[in-house]
Amino acid sequence: MVLRLEEQGHHHLLSHRSFVGLCLLPLAAVTVAFFLLPMARLLVTGAEGPQGLAGYVSILAEPRYRATLINTVLLAAATTVVTLVVATIAGIFLQRHRFPGRAVLIAMLTFPLAFPGVVVGFMIILLAGRQGLIGDISSLLAGERLVFAYSIYGLFLGYLYFSIPRVILTIMAAVQKLDPGLEEAARSLGAGPWAVQRDVVLPALAPAFVASGAIVFATAMGAFGTAFTLATNIDVLPMLIYTEFTLAANFATSAALSVGLGLITWVILALARSFSGSAVAAAG
Repeated sequence: MVLRLEEQGHHHLLSHRSFVGLCLLPLAAVTVAFFLLPMARLLVTGAEGPQGLAGYVSILAEPRYRATLINTVLLAAATTVVTLVVATIAGIFLQRHRFPGRAVLIAMLTFPLAFPGVVVGFMIILLAGRQGLIGDISSLLAGERLVFAYSIYGLFLGYLYFSIPRVILTIMAAVQKLDPGLEEAARSLGAGPWAVQRDVVLPALAPAFVASGAIVFATAMGAFGTAFTLATNIDVLPMLIYTEFTLAANFATSAALSVGLGLITWVILALARSFSGSAVAAAG
């Protein structure tokens, strides 16, 4: 009897392991096919140039590559900071207040999520291009047409356009989960509205700031469609990688730059995941 129970338990354990193994097969196949093999090929290609492994060092040593890397990081950081400030104010207000047309306003604010980067770039051209609305207004008021769509400032505006809606939704969800009792306790102790926001609400939203900020930073680092549409006087890594392997056929440098871009983004996402304690994933 005992032997039979042991055999049944052993058979059950094998069945469970077989089931787990079958479930892991698709994950293993996807990981190998879409992550390990492409990454391995990218790393090898980056070292196949005339400089060998030193090609990776050239990302920082070559003035043009270094300047583009710095521009990209600064642009992504500025986009992250401004997005968090604007989205936090808007998200807290929209979550805490009910007014006629609120649902329509939220729908309008999140509408840019439906646009690809190329459409966003085209909208920036219509707004701040040579025939844009801002140019018409500035020409009328100051006699000089203001055009900045094709510069880093236009790209910054485009990144804000599709970054702010994502963070607003995240902040609104985080505010909804806050414990109202904490704010009531702070008020009962004499804290004013600003003190409650500074000492209670904002610290409680810190994980949402870190998670959403990491997503914004990663998206701004690698976004291509908007940069491609506005690419006239713009030096950012996605455009540099594109021109290197399409115009110059420099596959080794393109691969090295891609690895550098991916490594920086991965580090930011990993740090955000460790600080926020929640899963953080980059948007495509």
